[in-house]
Amino acid sequence: MSYNLLKGKRGIIFGALDENSIAWKTAERVHEEGGTFVLTNAPIAMRMGQIDVLAKKTGSEIVPADATSEEDLANLVAKATEILGGKLDFVLHSIGMSVNVRKGRKYTDEKYDFTAKGWDVSALSFHKVMQTLYKADAMNEWGSIVALTYMAAQRTFPDYNDMADNKAYLESVARSFGYFYGKEKKVRVNTISQSPTPTTAGQGVKGFDGFISYAEKMSPLGNATAQDCADYTITLFSDLTKKVTMQNLFHDGGFSNTGVSQEVIEYFSK
Repeated sequence: MSYNLLKGKRGIIFGALDENSIAWKTAERVHEEGGTFVLTNAPIAMRMGQIDVLAKKTGSEIVPADATSEEDLANLVAKATEILGGKLDFVLHSIGMSVNVRKGRKYTDEKYDFTAKGWDVSALSFHKVMQTLYKADAMNEWGSIVALTYMAAQRTFPDYNDMADNKAYLESVARSFGYFYGKEKKVRVNTISQSPTPTTAGQGVKGFDGFISYAEKMSPLGNATAQDCADYTITLFSDLTKKVTMQNLFHDGGFSNTGVSQEVIEYFSK
């Protein structure tokens, strides 16, 4: 169902890899709601994924960019505003990667150059994206910037590894940059803390299936899917949430406020 919530709005969507990714589903929803956008991903991710299919489906252009490169980001923002014919109204940052996780290194045995790389890609890139937009004055007033995060920023999930630290940093950047962006340009900045979701990035985490079924049993409404997250993101891009900024918004079926559920009690009382 479409409500035309984003009619005439323009933006950039980072991180669409394949049809399981939240960025992919968000792009489809933005398209349905009348928004136009440029798709972007790192060249290596583009080779792995099917971003061309999405571009064709939504009538979008692709501008490759490494989100850790200031030069790439400046080029992306300049091209996007040129392609779309004006300043931007929304940006989705849907990027995360831990080299330590990929290489099977435990949290107590990090290789710090791996840590630095993961932090740059997953967290500092959000600051770089916003600083680039800010310096280029590329966002319209009342524009909306959203990044995806996970509750491991607040609570410990042993196998989430150094991504937990990256997410904590990401959420802090949203608050800090959100203050200046709101004050000076009326742009809002928020993070969505999503349920564990079976995306390519999510499934890289050890014990992921157990994780998902536990969260499902703990959440009164069940886990939020990637599609649900796309719908929620649309509301944050729309004019209906103009005064929501600097928030970390839990989108997790109630998991974050549940101490224990009946199902979990029953499972452990067997």
